[in-house]
Amino acid sequence: MSTTTVRAVCPHDCPDTCALLVTVKDGVATEVKGDPDHPTTAGVLCTKVSRYTERTYHPDRLLHPMKRVGRKGEGKFERISWDEALGTIAARLKEIAARDPQAILPYSYAGTMGLVQGESMAARFLHKLGASLLDRTICATAGGTGYKYTIGARIGTDLEQFQNAKLILIWGGNPIASNLHFWTRAQEAKRRGAKLIAIDPYRSLTAEKCHQHIALLPGTDAALALGMMHVLIRDDLLDHDYIARHTLGFEQLKQRAEEWTPERVAGICGIAADEVEQLARLYGETAKRGEAVAIRTNYGLQRVHGGGMAVRNITCLPALVGAWRHAAGGVQLSSSDSFPRDFNALQRPELLPPGTRTINMSTIGDDLLREASADFGPRIEALIVYNSNPVAIAPQSAKVAQGFAREDLFTVVLEHFQTDTADYADIVLPATTQLEHVDAHSAYGHTYMMANNAAIAPLGEAKPNTEIFRLLAARMGFDDPCFKDSDDVIAASAFNGKDVRAIHFDWESLKRKGWQKLNLPDAPFAEGGFPTPSGKCEFFSERMQADGLDPLPSYIAPYESHATNPALAAKYPLAMISPPARNFLNSSFVNVQSLRHTEGEPHLDIHPDDAGARGIVAGDVVRIFNDRGSFVAKARVTDKARKGLVVGLSIWWKKLASDGKNANEVTSQRLTDMGGGPTFYDLLVQVERV
Repeated sequence: MSTTTVRAVCPHDCPDTCALLVTVKDGVATEVKGDPDHPTTAGVLCTKVSRYTERTYHPDRLLHPMKRVGRKGEGKFERISWDEALGTIAARLKEIAARDPQAILPYSYAGTMGLVQGESMAARFLHKLGASLLDRTICATAGGTGYKYTIGARIGTDLEQFQNAKLILIWGGNPIASNLHFWTRAQEAKRRGAKLIAIDPYRSLTAEKCHQHIALLPGTDAALALGMMHVLIRDDLLDHDYIARHTLGFEQLKQRAEEWTPERVAGICGIAADEVEQLARLYGETAKRGEAVAIRTNYGLQRVHGGGMAVRNITCLPALVGAWRHAAGGVQLSSSDSFPRDFNALQRPELLPPGTRTINMSTIGDDLLREASADFGPRIEALIVYNSNPVAIAPQSAKVAQGFAREDLFTVVLEHFQTDTADYADIVLPATTQLEHVDAHSAYGHTYMMANNAAIAPLGEAKPNTEIFRLLAARMGFDDPCFKDSDDVIAASAFNGKDVRAIHFDWESLKRKGWQKLNLPDAPFAEGGFPTPSGKCEFFSERMQADGLDPLPSYIAPYESHATNPALAAKYPLAMISPPARNFLNSSFVNVQSLRHTEGEPHLDIHPDDAGARGIVAGDVVRIFNDRGSFVAKARVTDKARKGLVVGLSIWWKKLASDGKNANEVTSQRLTDMGGGPTFYDLLVQVERV
């Protein structure tokens, strides 16, 4: 019996991007563990990825190409050969492309975060084809845009420094469920005497373990940050030297912040004025003592109308108090832009015809139902879906399903399992999992370049995404040399080895070691040097002004709230959010039996006062509804949900829920203030007993 250990990487949409060690016995992966030598993973994996072999060898894995034989959405297929599958796809794409290739649309996101299996060969193929571009907005574009307007790039506090902070604000996230290795550092900081404060409408697992929880109303984070600015400036809890040398627009900001008294903010946020005062004073006074204050902000708070502005406002705070002077101070939203990734080499944008239209993935429900027009372009006639499950995860799900059900829409889905989306496919192609292919990874929660080695041979007839798109390119007659590149050749181009941050990146050595830290300063903005046009943290942003936005921090109210739409609130009086369930990752892992068993069934957390007013008791099946749709869940009566808020931990596959629906039945296709992001947490509903 031969036993080997293979270095790999967790591919899923999580900041931690863990280094894995895969034990392989006689060609079978028997165990997946965290690499104890990797400083951020430190040998620890989440409950999901520790069961990765259960996912890879799942009895429901798709192992052969299939074609639909039932109605769309019915999920009836028969096995076909790769030759028939590729021939069918190429024939339909050629027919459509002859009329207008922009009638073909890809739909993909972060089913893998890999730079090779994500958007390399797929992008090359789609660019050459002339297909419409997809604006991949579904997760983080609003916050990322606000962050970049303010400090220039998605760069922030290094994960490995947080344990040295004396105050950590965990703003809009639940890292126990979705950023475990940050939480490990935060706990260490707590043991060393740091104070942890959670800012979140819901008392999550993380909030329960912090010293304080500030339960503001959804969509009001921008106002709270403005209130903190007001107190910091009013009480002179500022680093005047840092402001003078490394910021732009302080005098204008000072005037704006003067309007945002704690009393005004408290009224908007649904909290006490004292909470605003005390939070700001603690933040400013801790920094004034020369101690590190850090903010870990996450993506939940930006999934509302003013989500981009909310992240921008929060991102201004560290510069006001000089928090960036410390390696453990500042803010982290994402570390993505720390990496010198070479997207031109990976994706070959020179293949793309000029003038190609772009479609926002967050409005796919409406767009699949749109007719051809001068401003929209051609009707969408074909979809190629990979690394995503839009029928489950896209907003206003009923419209998404209606679009996918069009008989005249040709849909190809690359998948591991027969998801909600795969049920609507005309052709399903079996894709490999992370244990079966090569990939290169950056991260958005740490600063290590990562290499994934194939641990086992592909199961059945599964193929890597790259190989599927190579084969399709050949069938379409695309003979550009780039379509012959192997996965190792593509991976070797993933990072710019001439960039000082990549410390002479070499793919072969990275494969052997598994990971390599970027060459970066411990404190990225201790002496300013922000990657903005001015080189400073921009409280006043000329770029925002040019883009038609308020150039100063401001507050943009939710689309749906008691304050902004009283008539709607009279019908649907409860705000709703649907953050990730601990045992799922977006819609991944929902079909892994052990994880679904732990999660149980779809639940709705509702405050005792709201439950009592509706005659609801714990365990009741309830219907959650608004004008867009409805779904059912089992009620959990708990004060974890603040009064006026209900919480449905997500995202369930619709077919695995009792009513065939999930929380996205009630979400909206409206977009954020900037970045074109979705507004998943900006909605009102009513709840009733079934």
